[in-house]
Amino acid sequence: MVKTMSYLRFEKSLMTNLEEVLPRELLRTNRGGAYSCSTIVDCNTRKYHGLLVVPVPNLDDENHVLLSSLDVTVVQHGAEFNLGLHKYQGNNFSPKGHKYIREFNCDKVPTTIYRVGGVVLKKEVVFQHYEDRILIRYTLEEAHSPTTLLFRPFLAFRSVRQFTHENATASREYHNVEGGICTCMYAGYPDLYMQFSKDNEFVFQPDWYRNIEYPKEQERGYASNEDLYVPGYFKMDISKGESIVFAASTSEIKTGTLQSLFKFEVDDRSPRDNFFHCLVNAAHQFHNRTKKDERYILAGYPWFKARARDTFISLPGLTLSIEEEDYFELVMQTAERALREFMEGKPNTTKIAEIEQPDVMLWAVWAIQQYAKECGKERCIKRYKKLLLDILKFIEKGKHPNLTLEANGLLRTDGRDKAVTWMNSTANGRPVIPRTGFIVEFNALWYNALRFTASLAESEKSQRDVRHLEQLAEKCKKSFVDTFLNEYGYLFDYVDGNMMDWSVRPNMIFAVALDYSPLDQAQKKSVLDVCTRELLTPKGLRSLSPKSGGYNPMYVGPQTQRDYAYHQGTAWPWLGGFYMEACLKLYKRTRLSFIERQMVGYEDEMVQHCLGTIPELFDGNPPFHGRGAISFAMNVAEILRTLELLEKYKY
Repeated sequence: MVKTMSYLRFEKSLMTNLEEVLPRELLRTNRGGAYSCSTIVDCNTRKYHGLLVVPVPNLDDENHVLLSSLDVTVVQHGAEFNLGLHKYQGNNFSPKGHKYIREFNCDKVPTTIYRVGGVVLKKEVVFQHYEDRILIRYTLEEAHSPTTLLFRPFLAFRSVRQFTHENATASREYHNVEGGICTCMYAGYPDLYMQFSKDNEFVFQPDWYRNIEYPKEQERGYASNEDLYVPGYFKMDISKGESIVFAASTSEIKTGTLQSLFKFEVDDRSPRDNFFHCLVNAAHQFHNRTKKDERYILAGYPWFKARARDTFISLPGLTLSIEEEDYFELVMQTAERALREFMEGKPNTTKIAEIEQPDVMLWAVWAIQQYAKECGKERCIKRYKKLLLDILKFIEKGKHPNLTLEANGLLRTDGRDKAVTWMNSTANGRPVIPRTGFIVEFNALWYNALRFTASLAESEKSQRDVRHLEQLAEKCKKSFVDTFLNEYGYLFDYVDGNMMDWSVRPNMIFAVALDYSPLDQAQKKSVLDVCTRELLTPKGLRSLSPKSGGYNPMYVGPQTQRDYAYHQGTAWPWLGGFYMEACLKLYKRTRLSFIERQMVGYEDEMVQHCLGTIPELFDGNPPFHGRGAISFAMNVAEILRTLELLEKYKY
């Protein structure tokens, strides 16, 4: 049998090189917002890292690290070989278990092969889909003499935003449960159950491991040290060929089911054996379901929750582009409730934040437009026509607190004191980029929304609706060109009275990429040319041209420094999705190979940063290093949507 080459596989030479492996992270999630995340050598480098990180709703809206890590020690002939790895102050790594790694791959589930003398131990990890439970299977593949395993759990019981330090308040109490123990360090937290599929001995040996250091937090200008509590260790013998499953969870499990549960969860995983499958896997990690059976899209990991704008921008790519229309409808059902509560002036009963942002409704219309293209106008009319008309009426009648339709047909918003667009970074309580007045993408989206909804009304033969929407669109179109198009052939980013923002920014690309554009062909080509010349990188569009004042492409340093760089030259893949859509619309098949080359820039990321997914943003200058959140919904979504567009233009 020929062994196929793994897509996400790393050899010993890379795995034993800390400089190479520590920047590479691994994320596993469930549908409830819990996750497991670390580096591929299990050395935590962020305060957000942990083996079991779960929401604790009765405490706050944050995730909490319960089990930080689990060190495994192989014992043979009385000699101990610890396979763990932690970074301590002064650049000290201990116990350097990575030197025993022979191979790592995560085509289906993360799998690490360790070799200690004659012992070969395989470790496989899976996060249960619908429970807050991490499962790890250890298989002794080779051993020439009796072998014992010791397991030391490192406990944190803290919010991902804080650190834990040695203290007298932490409870040392535990009680035995089937195949393990149950413990809880602080009141208000759920119990942590640590159980094995095999009988074992738990040796109570409480201790604090002090001054564990997280270099990623240092880089970001934050505190970076903590102490972790180890209650003791589990001890058991293991025979050659035997597998043992470990489970850490907030609920107890029958240990006799662990082996079959592990197998079931592995079989349920789709392989990440190519670029597309990695992205589909990443797309599913943003799925979020509450106990009320509401469906959400999380904006990113490890620190983002569900945000309205991100939801609507990422929804088509994360669902429709991979033929998951049913999930689109489920998320939209929850989102529609949030939109209607907002329009009716009622409190938001969903978990979707920032529903009040002025462009959110316009992006909701765009998302529904993509649904119409994938599922047909009839199905779209049946499901969403009323919502579309209600949104447009709400905006037209001036009911939105920060979006007014002016006499010239354009939408105006106030963003001087509070950031109201996706470029939302603030410093000292003020927007870094105070985009205000007539904002270019708001009005491109408004024109597109009017034309799209008119086309649906036309299908319904609602002539009065059609005439009214087309009149609004015509007025918007004329004013859009008069207001935004400048003598150099690109679009002002925003116009506020006599103030015109001449910065070359990517927000003008929407006027070219959207299905209905207020620009003619020559104007579109001119805008696209400027974007290509000044904004395009292998990782998407820059948020600001290098020729514009204030260009700051490196997203590094302390928080304030990063806030100033966030939208001042950094590159964003999701914007690249709209850029490539614009290219295909204008130049059709002649740009296919160019866009395929752009895709290579993203495929490179599958083995960098966080394996199999795309980070939040990239530096705007070479080598275009990935930064920010390790997995970002809008980026994954737009790359998937671009891949689908490529297929459509090919055939």
